[in-house]
Amino acid sequence: MNKPHTTSRPNQQPTPAAHWPTPPTPPVGSPNIVLMMLDDVGFADFGCYGSEIDTPTIDAVANAGVRYSGFHTTAMCSTTRAALLTGRNHHAVGVGCLANFDSGYPGYRGKISAAAPTLAETLRGVGYRNYMVGKWHVTPLTETGPTGPFDGWPLGRGFDRFYGFLDAETDQYSPELVRDNSHITAPGNYESGYHLTEDLFDQAIGYVKGHIAVSPQIPWFMMVTPGACHAPHQAPKDLIDKYDKIFAKGWDATRTDRLAQQIELGIVPEGTVLPPRNDSVSAWDDHSDDERRVFSRLAGAYGAMLEHTDQQLGRLMAFLEQADLLDNTLVLLLSDNGASQEGGPNGFINAMGPYNLQPESMAQKLARLDDIGGPDTHSNFPWGWAMASNTPLKRYKQNTHGGGIRDPLVMSWPAKIPTDGSIRSQFCHVSDLNPTILDLINVKVAATDGVGTPGTSFAATLTDPTADTGKTTQYFEMFGHRGIVHNGWKAVAYHPPGSAFSDDVWELYNLNEDFNETHDLANAHPERLAEMQDIWWQEAETNQVLPLDDRFAPRFAENAERHRGGRTHYTFWPGMGHLPSEVAPDLRSRSYTINATVDLVSATEQGVLIAHGDATGGYSLYLENGYLMHDLNVGGNHQLLKSAQPLSPGHHELSLRMRRSKNADNSVNGTATLLVDGKDVASMQTDFIFSLMISWSGLDVGFDRGTTVGNYASPFSFTGTLLKVTVDLDDDQDLDHEAVGHIEMAKE
Repeated sequence: MNKPHTTSRPNQQPTPAAHWPTPPTPPVGSPNIVLMMLDDVGFADFGCYGSEIDTPTIDAVANAGVRYSGFHTTAMCSTTRAALLTGRNHHAVGVGCLANFDSGYPGYRGKISAAAPTLAETLRGVGYRNYMVGKWHVTPLTETGPTGPFDGWPLGRGFDRFYGFLDAETDQYSPELVRDNSHITAPGNYESGYHLTEDLFDQAIGYVKGHIAVSPQIPWFMMVTPGACHAPHQAPKDLIDKYDKIFAKGWDATRTDRLAQQIELGIVPEGTVLPPRNDSVSAWDDHSDDERRVFSRLAGAYGAMLEHTDQQLGRLMAFLEQADLLDNTLVLLLSDNGASQEGGPNGFINAMGPYNLQPESMAQKLARLDDIGGPDTHSNFPWGWAMASNTPLKRYKQNTHGGGIRDPLVMSWPAKIPTDGSIRSQFCHVSDLNPTILDLINVKVAATDGVGTPGTSFAATLTDPTADTGKTTQYFEMFGHRGIVHNGWKAVAYHPPGSAFSDDVWELYNLNEDFNETHDLANAHPERLAEMQDIWWQEAETNQVLPLDDRFAPRFAENAERHRGGRTHYTFWPGMGHLPSEVAPDLRSRSYTINATVDLVSATEQGVLIAHGDATGGYSLYLENGYLMHDLNVGGNHQLLKSAQPLSPGHHELSLRMRRSKNADNSVNGTATLLVDGKDVASMQTDFIFSLMISWSGLDVGFDRGTTVGNYASPFSFTGTLLKVTVDLDDDQDLDHEAVGHIEMAKE
């Protein structure tokens, strides 16, 4: 017989013991951490590394800490970020070259491996809060849209807050801006005095203020990665004027002056001499007066951008001092690679024209001299100035010679590090920063099995200028350029794109006696060179460097095909949010149709229906005082179509049809037609279409953010009712993938 069910009375229930999870506890005395990594800034560009550019904040940190003359990076932006964040070699964690594509090989996925914890993830595990402002660029660009996936975005890799941009670069007045996991519109524009660098430091200071208000007992990590000094070089005009005059002396005199200052500072050894000018760089005096005026102005924009960034860093440092946080804050200031060669021999004022096969003549440059650094420019300086930025080193970013991989590093921690401004000459690598930081704050992390060669802490060198870090070997590889440092010697090979790797000529240098790789000892020590080459191959095998791949065109073509597949139709609804270029319709070198469905209340409705790009290039379909308009802006060349009559109130289908065709000489042109309810209302033929790119700024529906594609005031929101926009792509695309690859490289 079953017993009746009984329920215990409340006072008869057992009382469980209360339990609160114990949060992770940072080591006693853990400092706050500020890590600012600049972009494409050369070895000689900080004032405290020999430059005439005013960087008083950076110099003050150096004088209160130490400078490194033997710090090395990976030659590119994405790769240095991956190595810094993980403390591993960049190929080993899946970022062999760019975040812009995924080659399918383990070392070239364009995304940090989930098996490799980031510095932020490690610090979170010991109780830190982590904040980031600025450039990310270790997520495949095809994963930066509103659907993610977000596991490769900053919040997916250990940061608690993020404010910045995901791509390689962005316009400083009209940025592709993300807060946490959402694309947002910048809180200002050029006309209102907005500049992204100022905005980033506003956010950084705001994050610290909020942290102090709520959790002052918890240490924090702040990673600051501004766009400076990656192109586009954009800065206040008064600063550009200042450096225009300073750099009128030219790159040859600048190199000479900087080397003399570096020797005096002790950054480079006595007796160091300048190598010959880099390939295809002419003497300054061999250029015409007009060329020198343009080149000086372009260099002025670069110098101004760096000083402007230093000013913003000064605001952050001043607040930390005001809040009594500076003494126990570890500060690291560095660059991600050497100065960029992407400006070519003559530089650019608006690269968007040349990137669409519209050459920018010297006369055109001269006519726009005063525009350099402004909202409708995408400027970059010429090779000669990049060479000067890297003084006294050879070559540039992308290369594995010193100019690509040897960079400034300043460290300060007043509570623990000597404050004498001294210099450390030990060899160290960006993958060593992660273990150095963790070592300094006494965080022990078990090695991650199977993820390449871990970095080596050089924390001991901060207090002992003669300390041996124990690091003996470091390989380098970028687009087939190769290098290996081993026991104070360096073997390096410059790889001409498209040539056989077996034909590369290896050079050999004794870095202990030859700071800037000027005395090639390959013929004098063939056995040592052979040994170094063998070590390179061993390191390559260990760190997922293989297979070597110098292809530009196939990599980008394969990636685009895999991502977009056969998709030819897009539907966009108002309020959908911003789309980055990589996930927007690909209108390059093809026929296409854009259609907007609208309801108009009056005959004077106006505003943007769809816009992709910014003032430097893009397209916009819009109404202006009731007239249907289309602006095909290729490199600042505005090609306008306008309906003959304003539209009547009511329901309408508004379209732009582009038909691409090829001429007998293989040149390409397009026929653009505006249609209202299926009827042609305007037409034009043009030789200037989007041949290779649209814009690095993205797409919006119903308005045009930032510095606008067309000649109207932002945001020029549509005043009627926009129901939807569709884009249909014809199957006639004919891209020059080799040229596209080189443009993507310039973007990086």
